[in-house]
Formats: sequence, structure tokens, C-alpha cells
Amino acid sequence: MPRPRSTLISLEDTPYYHCCSRVVRRAFLCGDDKFTGKNYDHRRGWVEAQILKLTDVFAIDVAAYAVMSNHLHVVLYIDLEAVNSWSDREVVVQWHKLFNGTDLTQKFVKGEVIEECMVISLKHLIATYRSRLSDISWFMRCLNEPIARQANFEDNCTGHFWEGRFKSQALLDEAAVLACMAYVELNPIRANMAKTPEQSDYTSLQLRVTAALNGKQPAKLLPFTGNEKSNQPKGINFSLQDYLMLVDETGRIIRDDKRGVISSNAEKILNRLNIPSENWLKITTDFGKLFHGPVGSLQELTHYCEHLEKRRRHFANSCQYLSAS
Repeated sequence: MPRPRSTLISLEDTPYYHCCSRVVRRAFLCGDDKFTGKNYDHRRGWVEAQILKLTDVFAIDVAAYAVMSNHLHVVLYIDLEAVNSWSDREVVVQWHKLFNGTDLTQKFVKGEVIEECMVISLKHLIATYRSRLSDISWFMRCLNEPIARQANFEDNCTGHFWEGRFKSQALLDEAAVLACMAYVELNPIRANMAKTPEQSDYTSLQLRVTAALNGKQPAKLLPFTGNEKSNQPKGINFSLQDYLMLVDETGRIIRDDKRGVISSNAEKILNRLNIPSENWLKITTDFGKLFHGPVGSLQELTHYCEHLEKRRRHFANSCQYLSAS
């Protein structure tokens, strides 16, 4: 039985989560439908545009994404500090970027006088919006629903376009986050949709490579901070250059089917993560098969299960791939 989403989220343990949505009824999110001969590649642009749009609305940052033929992946970072620092007016303004709100919230944003009897109702609405703006379920809802409406209109049909529930996984430590990001961003290469990272259209990896060539990082994505934490309020505590090199080399190995062949430089990076090269290749190739629940070291997995009062550590054996011991 699927578990309630609230029993899968523990911000005490991690702000990082991997989410995946799949389509139903043999619908095509993008690519070629061999049964009808139609091509739906343009829908990948819809999805990417919506993902990047939502980063300007939610207190949720996107670390990685990839849009495939019948599913999409996102790796998300929940920024509770940001949403809690927003003023009441900022919360309502952010919400109104997607929704009309109510007459009461519209009056509030315009600076009009709010009747005393309506203040409690206004505060309740603001608290609700603040909670939703850091909620993964609302993020995925605002991502998937517009795409479903556009696709159904284009297909001249009604009904579900996406599966009822999206899959979500807690990423409990640095190694889990980086391994999941690499797995997500290498999806087009594994599926033979692209030969190199820069050719992987509609992925965060392509954005990062393009920006890196100009000595920058994409403004719409969660940045890599390296060791310079003081200059970045938040971000992935890892070198962008090391990550891009590791993913590029992993992609070449997967594409050319040269299992176990990895350079000394990449080996050094994996040693810092305490992941053997053979484990890294296994994870970035079979992440979706290995992990169907939280991902991290056994210690982090134990803490996570204790916080959420889970009696069993499901897939604990797979988490051993994230450690050399």
C-alpha cells in the first residue's frame, strides 16, 4: 500500500528529495509514438519551462531534472529558511504568481484596509500559502496539472494524463544527492537520446554545462558552492567542476559500455565521497531499480526511520552501495 506523503518527508533529516512522475494510457510526454506516427518532442519544452517557472514561485530549488519520453525526474531542495523569512505580503505575492487567491488576499496585496473581522481569515490564508510554497506535493501538482491540461487539449481527450501519485525519495546525505543527480541527468544518455551531456536536451545538466562554459552557474538551479560556503547562503557543497567531470566520464562509460573503466581523477573524486567506482557505476545506471525508498548511508537511513517511526529499514542492502565499507 502507498504510504501517506507526510510519512515520507522528514526535513529534520534532509531537505533533498527525488521525485518522478509517469504518464498513463500509453500517452507520450515527448518523443515519437510508433502507433500513431506523431512526434511530441515539443512537450519537453512545456515541462522544462514549467519547472523553471516554479523555481521563481516556491521556496523549493531544483538541483536536477530530466524530461524523458513517458516520465520526468526532478531533484528538489526544500528551503524552509527562505519561506519562513518571507513577509506576509511576500507570501501572498508569490502565491498570486500562480493562483488568483481570494478577494481578501487581493485587497491585502493592493494595500487596502482589511476589516478587523477578516484579519483572522487573512492570517489563516497566509499560513496556508506559506505551508504550500514549501510543499513538494504542491510543487509537483503545479508542475503536472498545466502539462496535463495542455496535452489533453492537444490530444482532444479528457481524463488522467499522469499517474495518480508521483514517486518521492528522501536523499539523506551528500553521496545520495550527487548519485541521484547524476542518475537523473544521465537518463538521456542511458536511453540513447543523447551522446554527450551538452547534447542532453531539456535537462539540468545541459544548462549547467552551457553556463559553465561561460564561467557561470544557471540562475534557475540550485548552485554548487564548493568549499566557499561563506559566499553562498545555500547550495550543493561540492565542486561544480568535479561534478561535471565525474558525470561526463560516467556518461561516456555508460554510452560506450566500458564498465569498470574510470580515470584516476574521477577515482579521487569518488574516494572523497567514499564510493567505490564499481558501486558508482552501478548506482548511476540502476538507481531506480536499487532504491524504492529513502537513500543514504545505513546510519542516516536508521535515523530517518526512527524519526518517522518506521519499524523496518527497507532496501538497507542497496544503501551499502553508497559506502566503501
